[in-house]
Formats: sequence, structure tokens, C-alpha cells
Amino acid sequence: MRSDSIKEGLARAPHRSLLKADGFTDEELDRPLVAVVSSQNEIIPGHIHLQTIADAVKAGVRMAGGTPVQMTTIGVCDGIAMNHEGMRYSLTSREVIADSVECAVQGHQFDAMVLIPSCDKVVPGMLIAACRLNIPTILISGGPMLAGEDKCGNQTDLNTLFDAVGQVTAGTMDEADLKFFEETACPTCGSCSGMFTANSIACLSEGLGIALPGNGTIPAVYSERVRLAKHAGMKIMELVEKDIKALDIINAAAIHNGMALDMAFGGSTNTMLHLTAISHAAGCPVTLEDWDKICSQIPNITRIAPAGSLHIQDLNKVGGVPPQ
Repeated sequence: MRSDSIKEGLARAPHRSLLKADGFTDEELDRPLVAVVSSQNEIIPGHIHLQTIADAVKAGVRMAGGTPVQMTTIGVCDGIAMNHEGMRYSLTSREVIADSVECAVQGHQFDAMVLIPSCDKVVPGMLIAACRLNIPTILISGGPMLAGEDKCGNQTDLNTLFDAVGQVTAGTMDEADLKFFEETACPTCGSCSGMFTANSIACLSEGLGIALPGNGTIPAVYSERVRLAKHAGMKIMELVEKDIKALDIINAAAIHNGMALDMAFGGSTNTMLHLTAISHAAGCPVTLEDWDKICSQIPNITRIAPAGSLHIQDLNKVGGVPPQ
């Protein structure tokens, strides 16, 4: 095992002593060590529940005979960071996330990892790290937020607030209506409910093959999301046993599959930025000409918000990303 470099042999007695200071037993150290890398925090609604997902992943790893070890990385909420000095830090955070995951996992020589991101720069940042590290890897995101509803039963989301601010400024909506949307448009934890960047990349992770079916669309608040996390924990041990690494999955064919999927579901325009970066990290770079070719070949078949009135929960109801 890769982790033998921190736990086997006479010279590793100090290492084992430090691991035992964490509470690990000899029996646990005899098993593959699986990094469970979460971006859990208490500022981003897509991340606030990620400890529940991490606990489920760890349960799955243990059920399948591994030893899970949890660690965390940072996240920046694009919505909260918008329209002030903080917006300069959002894209930068993607590289910090990729670097931090690489440092922690490589520094401790884990045998495998399960990535638990949510929100715009965290999902691609973790995928870039997966390509750099090239060890057995699965991604299980926190899942999308449920949409809100207006007084007529129409679905609302974060964009509703941005539009409403403009309407109040223009004098076509009063502040009482704005307050109603403020209280109701983001009703649960999870990444914002439309086909924005976080949900787009989470769906693309399925197309890349690095995430289990349902990863991109099962709502954050559904128990099905917790069960999916347990299955991800179990599946990573199968990848360890078969020695299937990240770049065995994220290859040129997978990247082009992701590009085609992006066109079909009409993902965030930021997916071109992030998937191109992931392709470079995977050693199979794509160009703007490749994107142009895919755009001309693949029809757009969905209109998920902000392109239409439907949300990720509606895509989930009809089967999500996998062909049905």
C-alpha cells in the first residue's frame, strides 16, 4: 500500500506513534488509509451540511474494510463574495483548494481519497487535485439546494433576488416583496438550485466517471444523498482493490464526454473555464477549437434555471444525468 511509507518498518515507529496519538489502532493502520477531504464550513450554504456527508462516506469506507481519515479545505461562496472586494478571491480559491488537497494527501501518503466539495470553485479545484495526485478517487458533492416558491407557486432561486434588487431600484417592486424573496428563495442548505457552476460541475463529474450516478442532482436535504455518500465510501475501496486511479477515469474520452454533456444540459459558461483547466491537469488538454466543435455537434436539450424556469430538483425527478 502507498500508506506503508508512513506506517511500516522499524524507521516508521515515530510515524506510527503520531498516528496512534490520533487514536488509530494497529488494526486500523493495517488497512488502506482513505483521505476524506471535505470543504465543510459555516458560511457557505452549500457546505454547512458537509459533515453529515463526510460521516456517511466514512461509514461506507469502514463497511468496505478501509480506514477513513477526514481533513478539510477552504471554500468561497461566489454569491456572498459578489459585488465587493471579496469577488477578487473567488477564482483564486480554486488554485488554493487544489494545492491544499495535493499537499495534505501527498504529505501523508494516503492510499485513496473521497472528495466532498460543493460550490463553484471547490468542485473543479478538488478535481484538479485528483488529476495531479492520480490515486484512487471518488467525488461526492453536497448536492443542490431546493428551489423556493413565490406567492403564485412559481419556483424561485438566488437569481430571483438579484432581479428583485434591480426591480426595487427601478421602482417596479416594493421592498416588502423583496423581503419575501429574501426569506424564501434559498430555503435549504445545498449549492444554489439552478444549473449554476457548482451544480454544472457536479453533474459533469458524473460524465467524467469520477462520481456515482445521482451526484449532480440528488438534493442536499434528501436522505438519498446520505445513502449515495455511503456508497461512495464503499466504492472507493473497490477502486483501491482494483488499483483504478483518477487518471484511469479522467482521460481524453471522459473529458470529451463531459464537454458533450455540458452542451446537452446547458451548463454554466464557467464550465468551459474549469473543464479546460481539469483537462490540462489530466494531461489531455482541450482548446477553444475543441469547444467550438462540440458546440456545433451537440444540441442543447434542457432549459434549467437560469436559462428556464426549472431547477436541479426537476432534473432529478426525471432521472438526472444518466440516460434512462
